[in-house]
Amino acid sequence: MINNVLKDRPTKLFIFFCSFFVANALIAECIGGKIFSLEKLLGITPHNFTILGQSGLSFNLTCGVLLWPLEFVMTDIVNEYYGPKAVRRISYIAVSLIAYAFIMFYISIEVPPADFWIGTGANRGLPDMQNAYSGIFGQGMWIIVASITAFLVSQIVDVTVFHRIKRATGEKHIWLRATGSTIISQLIDSFIVLFIAFKVGAGWSWQLVLAVCIMNYTYKFIVAIALTPLIYFVEGRIEKYLGAETTARMKAAAMA
Repeated sequence: MINNVLKDRPTKLFIFFCSFFVANALIAECIGGKIFSLEKLLGITPHNFTILGQSGLSFNLTCGVLLWPLEFVMTDIVNEYYGPKAVRRISYIAVSLIAYAFIMFYISIEVPPADFWIGTGANRGLPDMQNAYSGIFGQGMWIIVASITAFLVSQIVDVTVFHRIKRATGEKHIWLRATGSTIISQLIDSFIVLFIAFKVGAGWSWQLVLAVCIMNYTYKFIVAIALTPLIYFVEGRIEKYLGAETTARMKAAAMA
């Protein structure tokens, strides 16, 4: 029986989507501790923006934003073919494993380091490997709570908006339900992260929270639009892999 299940193409595709979704989310959390300059990445001189009276703003973003847009593309693809229940299931799996990963990170930080290991990075400018290790993996608790909460809430919002648009437009306008749901859910995600991590956790002013939120969301909005062709490409590959009849049946079941 198990062989028949594993040979089923829709099942194999779902296992792939689930695996990639969880791995992508976990990697995004792990690399999120690094802040990079988007302007420098694009070869542009960083510009200081003033928003809501808050000056000195520029596109300094967490590296996690390099991967999070793919999560919402995956959410829309799974939503299209497997329905909201499947999206919620893989979202709960991802959140559970992210929480588990952070628990393991903190345990590994607290495990007593070997004396010889502490100085093994001296030739690379890292005289204390324990402090370096803690700095990379020891993200603040408020940031962890904010990230997990924002991810879960934004996924639920994405699923809800996606299906409401699809019920109104039918099978037409894939770009509208996919990109529209992503744009709305990314706004929710951006605000929740900043509110919990920095308003509640660090005492930022509302002015600073909203100004940084606008900067972050501007980037996410542009990326969401830019990734729209990717959704059409992936859906085309899925239909080729599963066949038109199977994909039509899956889409109908997903809307039930």
